[in-house]
Amino acid sequence: MGLLGELLLLPAAPVRGTGWVLRQVMAEAERQYYDPSAIQRELARLSGLLDAGEITEEEFDRLEDDLLDRLEKGPPNR
Repeated sequence: MGLLGELLLLPAAPVRGTGWVLRQVMAEAERQYYDPSAIQRELARLSGLLDAGEITEEEFDRLEDDLLDRLEKGPPNR
């Protein structure tokens, strides 16, 4: 793209920059969401809650299934 094209697109630069930032934030959020060590920490926390009687066996099973599904699926391919 030539100089003229860059000048014409200059007003859209903040929008393009914002889009880039949002993509970076989403990528990091997905990385953390599917991180196996984070999922393992959450499973350990759930086990502690169950042992302390703060959640029921049914709640534990449901939440554990959700976490194990996340671990199995992994992040979406882009």
